[in-house]
Amino acid sequence: MFKNTVLKALGDDVIERLKLRPVTFAVQHELEYPGTPIDKIYFVEEGMASMTVTFYDGTQVEVGMFGCESIIGISALMGTKQSLNRAYTQIAGKGYSSPVEQARREFARGEVFQMLALRYVQVQLVQSMQSAACNARHNFEQRLARWLLICADRAHSETFEMSQEYMAQMLGTTRSTISIAAGKLKELRLVEYTRGVVRIINPAGLENVACECYRVIKYHLDNYDGFDSRVVS
Repeated sequence: MFKNTVLKALGDDVIERLKLRPVTFAVQHELEYPGTPIDKIYFVEEGMASMTVTFYDGTQVEVGMFGCESIIGISALMGTKQSLNRAYTQIAGKGYSSPVEQARREFARGEVFQMLALRYVQVQLVQSMQSAACNARHNFEQRLARWLLICADRAHSETFEMSQEYMAQMLGTTRSTISIAAGKLKELRLVEYTRGVVRIINPAGLENVACECYRVIKYHLDNYDGFDSRVVS
C-alpha cells in the first residue's frame, strides 16, 4: 500500500509502466543539483526534502518542501533537461524513483498521472506564493511556527533532527534570529529543542502562533488529489 498521494491514485498498469524502484533517503541525500541532468523523478513515502536556491556565496534559501504528497523532479516531465535548483533530504525516509523517460512517456499519455502531476505543480505554486507573501507580511515567530508545522505534516512526525544553523539557512535568516524565536516557542511550551532535535509538544498551540499561511498551504498540500475529483477514478 503506497503512502505517496500520487502513487495511491494510480492503477497497477500505470505503476508497472513507471518502473518504480525503492529508494532510501539518508539526511542530505542529493536528489537534484543545479546544472546536472534530471534522470529520475522521486515519490517520497516517508521523510522530507527541500528545494533550495543557492547564491554565489554558497548560502541557500528554501523555496520548496517535499513530503509524501510530492513528485520531485516534476519539471523534467515538461521538458526540463537539467535541474535549476538543489533538492535534498532534510529528514531521512524512503520512497520510490522512476526513470525520467518512463515518467515522461506516462505523462504524455494525458491520463491520470498527467492530471495529478499538473495539480501538484499548481499546489507548489500556491505554496511558493503564500510563502513569499508570508515572508513579507508576518513576524518571524509566526513564520518559524508555520515552517515547523509544515515539516511535521510532510514528515508525519513531530520529532526531527534540525540544527539552528540549518533552519536559519532554510528560512533565509541568521542563527541568532532562529535562537530567539525558538526560545520564545520553547518558553510557551510549544516545542522542545535539545542538541539539534526539535520536538513539537503542543501542535494546536503552535498552530495558534502560526499565521494563516500555514492553513492555506496545508489545505492545498493535503487535498490537491481531490480537486475536480471527476477526473480521478
